[in-house]
Amino acid sequence: MSTALLALVSTFALVLAVELPDKTLVATLVLTTRFRAWPVFTGVAAAFAVQCVIAVLFGRALTLLPENLVAGVVAVLFGLGAFLLLREGFSADRGGAEDAVRSGPGPATFFRSALTSFGVLFAAEWGDASQLATAGLTARYNEPVAVAVGAFAALIAVAGVAILLGQKIRARIRPQLIQRVAGFVFAGLALVALWQLI
Repeated sequence: MSTALLALVSTFALVLAVELPDKTLVATLVLTTRFRAWPVFTGVAAAFAVQCVIAVLFGRALTLLPENLVAGVVAVLFGLGAFLLLREGFSADRGGAEDAVRSGPGPATFFRSALTSFGVLFAAEWGDASQLATAGLTARYNEPVAVAVGAFAALIAVAGVAILLGQKIRARIRPQLIQRVAGFVFAGLALVALWQLI
């Protein structure tokens, strides 16, 4: 398997696992209950595209640094991601993203609905575990296009699932369990990066 394909598949799998139980899913579900599906999807996809570019550029900048420094930064990024995921996975409060979205306006035009969706998801993804993973995987594989495509595809898949299945997915998948597993995966990736540092 080529490095680019490995980077794409690894990124897709990791970001998908991280985002399924995340506030991204909840926010998209709530937005879909307030607005029509197409403007929500348009706004969410635009937010994901911008966030992926930011994360890949940050990860790409990391590749210009000395290898030991990059391994240290990647370890910190994955360690931070593990901490955030495990903290959310073990906490009982899951309503923050829903409250933020519910405070918005009622029915609106396509543009306003898309813009609201963009704003909510752009803010929700800032510094999120998937953004940290995208930056870290870009630095690790040095395949920015493959990582960006994998991350974007995973984010769009999660948004599509949220829009198509609505509340049903929340009843069938225990988000905290998936979040805990993803947190431990991030911790493992942080340890691998630390091992490379030594």
